[in-house]
Amino acid sequence: MHRSSRRLLLQASASSLLGLAIRPALAQPAASTLPKGNITLVVPFAAGGATDVVSRLVAQKLGERIQRTVVVENIGGGGATIGAAKVARAAPDGHTLLMGTIATHVINPLSMAQLPYNAQTGFTPISLIATVPNVLLVHPSVKARNVQELIALVKSQPGKFSYGTSGVGTPPHLSGELLKSMAGLEMGHVPYKGGGPAMADLVAGHIPILFDVLTGAAAHIRAGAVRTLGVTTRERVASFPEIPTLAESGVAGYETWTWNAIFGPAGMPRPLVEELSLALQAVVALPDVQARLKDLSATPVGSTPEALTTLVRTETEKWRAVIQSIGGLKRD
Repeated sequence: MHRSSRRLLLQASASSLLGLAIRPALAQPAASTLPKGNITLVVPFAAGGATDVVSRLVAQKLGERIQRTVVVENIGGGGATIGAAKVARAAPDGHTLLMGTIATHVINPLSMAQLPYNAQTGFTPISLIATVPNVLLVHPSVKARNVQELIALVKSQPGKFSYGTSGVGTPPHLSGELLKSMAGLEMGHVPYKGGGPAMADLVAGHIPILFDVLTGAAAHIRAGAVRTLGVTTRERVASFPEIPTLAESGVAGYETWTWNAIFGPAGMPRPLVEELSLALQAVVALPDVQARLKDLSATPVGSTPEALTTLVRTETEKWRAVIQSIGGLKRD
């Protein structure tokens, strides 16, 4: 099982995210096709988490660029399905957008029998915003200072430890299940409605272990409120070069990550999609947005709708193999 998981993950790492940075110019509409009035950006997680942090940055800058008020609405719960379903049901007029993630468009469709939306046909891809590592954290009271010590500790007391995440079926949840499978651990899963509540409970000592998205955890790591054991990507991240990867910490072949991307409801007019995509690409290219995303340990992208469509397709195939290799995701 472990060798198979490593092989599949190594194959998965070959996905060409670099190609997404190649953004051919789109024809600028002669007149604005944007809706009048406010635009709502639905974040399918609770406030304070990683996706929320990125969303509020993008919403502010997008609003300034298109001269509209872009309001962030947090709709957590259901492993991000509740918020995503609301956008899928909305009118395709540009008033309602979704900050989608690998959870809403890849993991949930692969692991949920009853999904309240169709990830392939229920949305209009607009632009990939950024890619983000996940991170393994523990409360300072946990007597483990690295990944191998944590594995040994959990194995010595089977069933005693549990780990928190931003919800069932989210990238951090998959990260935890993959570690359990590859290291042979018995750990319970404590799902929250977002990374913010989960981090609050880790800092307070209510849960001992947390898998989180690095953008949401960065401030707590810098403040020394938690102990960081490893990042989940194949290579270390530039913003925290001192943090080792799980792969180099003894879990060979381990690799997971997430991403943030803007989608609208299915059926949006092409000129509207192009105008929003161009605006979002311009927002991500702003020096202060680039700096802020990198400070949050996210890699800025800003892509065409076609590149985002390709990403969802390739990520679906990659994670299908990974989820199958660990025997599926258990929905608590």
